[in-house]
Amino acid sequence: MTFEALQQNRQYILLECISGSRAYNLQVPTSDTDIKGVFILPQQELYGLTYTPQVANQSNDEVYFEIKRFLELLEKNNPNILELLSTSAGNQLCRHPLMDLIKPADFLSRLCMETFAGFANTQMKKAKGLNKKINQSYPAERKSVFEFCYVIVGGQSVPLRDWLNEKQLQQEDCGLSRIDHFRDVYALYHAAQFDMETTFKGIFSGADANDVQLSAVPKGQGPLAIMQFNKDGYTVYCKDFAAYHEWVALRNDARYNHNKELGADYDSKHMMHTFRLLTMAEEIALYKEVRVHRHDRDFLLRIRNGEFSYDTLVEMATQKLHHMQQLYAASDLPEHPDPELAEALLRRIRDEFYVPKKY
Repeated sequence: MTFEALQQNRQYILLECISGSRAYNLQVPTSDTDIKGVFILPQQELYGLTYTPQVANQSNDEVYFEIKRFLELLEKNNPNILELLSTSAGNQLCRHPLMDLIKPADFLSRLCMETFAGFANTQMKKAKGLNKKINQSYPAERKSVFEFCYVIVGGQSVPLRDWLNEKQLQQEDCGLSRIDHFRDVYALYHAAQFDMETTFKGIFSGADANDVQLSAVPKGQGPLAIMQFNKDGYTVYCKDFAAYHEWVALRNDARYNHNKELGADYDSKHMMHTFRLLTMAEEIALYKEVRVHRHDRDFLLRIRNGEFSYDTLVEMATQKLHHMQQLYAASDLPEHPDPELAEALLRRIRDEFYVPKKY
């Protein structure tokens, strides 16, 4: 089964809903329309060696879960799946009568405290990650190994590049040898210290090198200098450099510019969803239902519009987490859903879909 095949054989779709911001009542003029749904594999494909747990379009804003995968995630109290099952009728595009067998209340449990809080924590981390990246700036070209090498002069460290310039030496004419028991510390030599036939590889191979390189050094001469390569610092820099440029390439420019215009140094949309998830978890403990349509739209959009500082939101979220824990401690929700319910429902839905009863 593929996304394209499912769209051409829509008789296998059991549930199809508008999801995301429009389902939450949090849409703004620039909001996309996301679709989520549930499908059942054709019977012959189910008997084969492969199993398709879910399909999605190329942009991943239309996602469909096979009924087995859907029930597995539902049993784990996955927030996305509970939201899909609880989507209001006005946002349901199609619904097979068999979906009436699956009732949200039969699956709600204390696991919701962990799963919704976990999703909320992920949103906070994403917002914090953007907080870090907004305040970072990396040029298009990555720094070379050269920038992380230092020599010892008069008891102090001096950048290798400055030292070579002062000595009017080229790194290509230098050679390194390892110093035992000193991690990333090398003895540095220059060809001029030896006879005319001595040549070295250089300190590193070129701008794209990821490490220094060693040369065969003749005996009989002491090093011209002791050099240290800050390899750990270079490794961290390269990871941050790659992550930053990956973020630039993949970021939603509209959201990025929105946050910049607000003067918010965090992703306000991620923080909005943090509070949506925490409040929904509270409502599950209080009312034993998943309220997808948000009546706290005004407050949530204030967060999205950057009206609060990041630190204030973190403090507010911490308080909500504490309150949520108190609610679940007092709740009579089961520890987890009935482990036999999902399997019983799956068997019944497959039986009735593949072999419809005749009346």
